Amino acid sequence: MRKGLSRRAKLWQGWGMKLACIQITTGPSVRDNVALVTPLIRDAAAEGATLIVLPEATSQAFGQGRLDTQAEDLDGEFATQLAELAKETGTTIVAGTFRPADIREVDGKTIHRVFNTALITGGGVHKGYDKIHTYDAFNYRESDTVRPGEELVLFEHEGVQVGVAVCFDIRFPEQFRELARRGAEVIVVPTSWADGEGKLEQWQLLTRARALDSGVFLAAAGQARPDFLEKAGEESGPTGIGHSVVTAPDGTVVAEAGYGPETLIVDIDPARVAKVRKALPVVEIEAATTMR
Repeated sequence: MRKGLSRRAKLWQGWGMKLACIQITTGPSVRDNVALVTPLIRDAAAEGATLIVLPEATSQAFGQGRLDTQAEDLDGEFATQLAELAKETGTTIVAGTFRPADIREVDGKTIHRVFNTALITGGGVHKGYDKIHTYDAFNYRESDTVRPGEELVLFEHEGVQVGVAVCFDIRFPEQFRELARRGAEVIVVPTSWADGEGKLEQWQLLTRARALDSGVFLAAAGQARPDFLEKAGEESGPTGIGHSVVTAPDGTVVAEAGYGPETLIVDIDPARVAKVRKALPVVEIEAATTMR
């Protein structure tokens, strides 16, 4: 699907929430990346989306220079401009950025680590979730330059509790179940998923599994595959595989993007969460179960 076009999926008629997952390829410049996402956010808002999810590393793509040189707190240029855009469009925006964290000495080198943060701004909310599970896998060590977060984060949107996770977090089901136990009915997941053998299949399996075993709507917005189909399936580092997805609490896929830039606009009915959990009370049963 060509850049700038959107794919719509309507799951249930009647009252609901309209959300957007914007799939893009960001670059090294915060200013250029804000310019890239601004018209896409406005377009999604014009189509009625009130919750807009952008990828991990929206402010600065991985592999495009040191992260600490442009890392900012949530009163910096990137967060401030997105806050203004959220106010202008009447939306809540979730987007990946980086914040200064700590300084470590490693093998005689001074390392300025950052937090891998999902900014949440709009609707009276302006805060961040720091990615808890760093991507230390497949010959990559995110923890060398990124400090893990420690706290789960939820926020309210249109009366619905929304949990937040980032990319590699999706491999850890307990985080999603705990968000559900704390009231999350929707979980948003900014992502920059690395391509490679079997990685797309893993991504598709994990997004469906996390929605199903937590009984939530899951909305994951990823970085587009930089080379689209030309090199699909080849190792890419954590620079994106596309395939942003919205999954229902019963594990069915509502909408899924391809490899390239694309926007998903999806109507969901949060009331569906209670119906699914009543039929399949996995979270409640687990909470009441004792294992030795």
